Amino acid sequence: MKNHKAKGTKGERDLVKAFNLAGWGAIRIAGSGSSRYPSPDILAGNAIRRLAIECKVTKEEKKYFQDDEIVQLDTFSKNFGAEAWIGVKFPNDPWFFVILEDLVRTGKGFVLSLEQAQRKGLKIEELLQLSNENRKI
Repeated sequence: MKNHKAKGTKGERDLVKAFNLAGWGAIRIAGSGSSRYPSPDILAGNAIRRLAIECKVTKEEKKYFQDDEIVQLDTFSKNFGAEAWIGVKFPNDPWFFVILEDLVRTGKGFVLSLEQAQRKGLKIEELLQLSNENRKI
């Protein structure tokens, strides 16, 4: 468990670094999943856009999300005026970023498969260049 948490933390820090190197402002919100208030793992923005990102690192081919996680990200994003994104790092693949509508509903929550992420998701370079005119939301 501790090793998995360390991988997630390292992944989040790598993303914050990538955003900052691209000229965005970005911060990692430590303990975001344990706060009583909704908060994403990463907040990133530039002069035009604000992103609230929930990040997951998995060794599986599918990543499951509890309903509450997605509701909290959606709530925070709307309250903050940010775009809600899910970032997932699958083994041997780059990070993929999807909007909430791209997640598939399960009985108790949501799922994102590697195949679905490859088909619908954006890589970080694409996310950084995505303009408001091209958004699907």
